[in-house]
Amino acid sequence: MIDWGEKLEEKIRMLPDSPGCYLMKDAEGTIIYVGKAVNLKNRVRSYFRDTAHTPKVAAMISHIDDFEILLCETNLEALILECNLIKRHKPYYNILLKDDKHYPYLKVNLKEPFPRLEVTRRQEKDGARYFGPYIGASAVKQVIEAVRGVFPLRTCRQALPPKSPKRPCVNYDIHKCMAPCAGKCTETEYQEMMTGVVHFLEGDYKPVVDQLKAEMGAAAAALRYERAAQIRDKIKDVEGLMERQIALRTDGGEQDLIAISQDGLDAMIQVLYVRGGRMIGGDHFLLAREGGEDPGEVIAGFMTQYYEEAAMIPRDILCQTLPEGTAEQMESWLRARKGGSVSLRVPRRGEKHELVLLAVKNAEDALKKRNARRTIQEERTVGAAEKIGQILGMEKYPRRIEGYDISNTQGQQSVASMVVFIDGVPAKKEYRRFRIKTVEGANDFASMKEVLGRRYAHAIREREEGIPDGKFSDLPDLILIDGGPQQVRFALEAFQELQLTPPTMFGLAEKEEEIWLPGAEEPIRLDHHTPELQLVQRVRNEAHRFGIIHHRVLRAKAFTHSQLEDIPGIGPARRKALLKQFGSLKAIREAGIDDIAAVKGMTRQTAEAVKNGLAPKTQS
Repeated sequence: MIDWGEKLEEKIRMLPDSPGCYLMKDAEGTIIYVGKAVNLKNRVRSYFRDTAHTPKVAAMISHIDDFEILLCETNLEALILECNLIKRHKPYYNILLKDDKHYPYLKVNLKEPFPRLEVTRRQEKDGARYFGPYIGASAVKQVIEAVRGVFPLRTCRQALPPKSPKRPCVNYDIHKCMAPCAGKCTETEYQEMMTGVVHFLEGDYKPVVDQLKAEMGAAAAALRYERAAQIRDKIKDVEGLMERQIALRTDGGEQDLIAISQDGLDAMIQVLYVRGGRMIGGDHFLLAREGGEDPGEVIAGFMTQYYEEAAMIPRDILCQTLPEGTAEQMESWLRARKGGSVSLRVPRRGEKHELVLLAVKNAEDALKKRNARRTIQEERTVGAAEKIGQILGMEKYPRRIEGYDISNTQGQQSVASMVVFIDGVPAKKEYRRFRIKTVEGANDFASMKEVLGRRYAHAIREREEGIPDGKFSDLPDLILIDGGPQQVRFALEAFQELQLTPPTMFGLAEKEEEIWLPGAEEPIRLDHHTPELQLVQRVRNEAHRFGIIHHRVLRAKAFTHSQLEDIPGIGPARRKALLKQFGSLKAIREAGIDDIAAVKGMTRQTAEAVKNGLAPKTQS
C-alpha cells in the first residue's frame, strides 16, 4: 500500500458519509480530476485503498498529492456541481467535451402576421416553432430550397402589414411569394399556407407531393409542358428529401439516441437526432483516454456536459447504458434544464432498443473510421519520417526536419525561408525568414551558405547565453535543401566555417525529384507514390511557398517606395502633408521652394532638401 503521508491519511479517515464532489490535485495544486459520489467516504477511499484500477485511473492516482471535497444535500446537487466544476477547471483526467458547435435550426414564428422561415443556431423560449437540428449548413439549405420550391414564402425583412401597399417584387411574378407587402393576400390565406409549411417541416410530405402531382397533371392536360416540367422537378426535390431521411416509425416525438464505442484507448459517443418520427442526422464526439473506463460512467459524464450547453433537450432520451441509480437523478436534472417533461430510458428490448443499437452501430463505425484516418495520418507523418531516416541511414528517425529555400527576382530582394516539420507535421510557430545580407545578385548557392551559417550562429549564441528556449535553440535532425549537389556543397561549407558537425542533410532536385546526399555521385530516387517522398515534397513546397510570400511582400514595398522616404528630414508626417497638398511626386517636383516651405510642418531648409532630393539625376 502506498504511504500517502500523515496529512493525506488524516483527510482520508475523516471523509463523511455524504453526497458531494471531490477534487483531486497534483503536487503543484492543479486540479486534475473532479468526481461526484453518493457516498464520499466510500468513493474517495477507493482511490487510495483499492489496487484494481483502469489504466486512466491508475495514471491519475499516481499524480495525486492532495484532494478537496464539497458536500451536497442530494445526488442531483452533486451532479450539477460536478458539471460546473469540470467546466470551470477543465481537469486533465475528466471527460472534456470540446465540441462547441451549435447546429442550425429552422424557426417559424406563427405569432407574426406574415411569418418567414429563419435559420438560427439558438433555440429561444419565444413561442416560435423550431425544427431541427440540421447537421451542417448544406442540410439546412436543402430543406429551405425544398420548402420554397413548394410554398410561396416571403423572404424579405419588411415590417408587415405595411402602412400602404407597395409594388410587389419579382418573386411575386415568378410565383415564389404571395406578396403580402402589396396586399395580394390576406393574413388568413398566408397563415393557411404556413400550416402546410409546418406540416412539411414536421415530415408530412405526402399532401404536398399529392398536390404537386395534381398540379403537374393539370398543367400537362392544358399543354403547359414547361410548367409541368417545373412541377416535376419540385416533386423530385421533395421525394429526394424524403428518401434521405430514415423513417423510424416511432411515436412521432423528439428523441436523442446516445451510444458508445470503445477501443481500450479512446471512446466515441454517437448522438442520433430523431424529430417528428424521422432521423434527421447525428453527430459523434471523440473522448480521449476514455476507452478503458466503464461505458455507463463515460456516457453519464458526457451527457452532463452536452446537455448543459445544448440548444435543445428533447422529450425522450434513449441511452445504451448508465450507471445503476443514475437515470433517475439525471432525468430530474434534465427536466430542470429543459423546464418541461423529459424521459430518460435505457431500453433492453423492443423497438426502442433497436434504435439504440442503431446508435451503437454508428458509434462503432465512427470510431473505426477515426482510427483508420489516424493510421493513414501516421503513415504520412511519423511513419514517412521514419522511412526517410532508414533510407538515409540515420540511427534514429528525424523528429525535426528543417527545409530551406532562396527566393529573389534577378538578384533583388533576396530572402531565405526556413520551415519546420515536427513528427511529419508543419510546426508553423517555428518558421523563420532571413533577408540575405552578404550576397550580391542572384547567387542561390552563396545565399544558402549564408542562411545556414546565420541559423546555427544564432543557436550557438543562445546556448552560450543560457537561453534554452530561444528561437533557434531546437536543432534539426535533418535538413532539406531545395536544390541539387551544388546547393548541398555550399551548405556544408557553412558548418565547416563554424567548425560544427552538420546534421544529416540532403538536396531535393525538383526536376526529377532526386535526393542528393553530400558527396554522393548518384542520387537516391524514390517511388513517387510513397509517403516518404510525398513528405519531403511537402517540406520543400512549404519552404518555397513561405519564401515566395515574404519575397512578394518585400517586392511590393520596393515598388511602392516613395523617393520622399530617402530625403533627410522628411518623415511620415511631412511626407503625408506634401502628398496631400500637391497630389503627386511630379507636382512636388514642379513646385517652387516657397510653395513647398508653406506646407504645414515644413521649413525652408527641408523644402530645399526636397527640391534637391527630387531633382533628376544627371548622367556623368
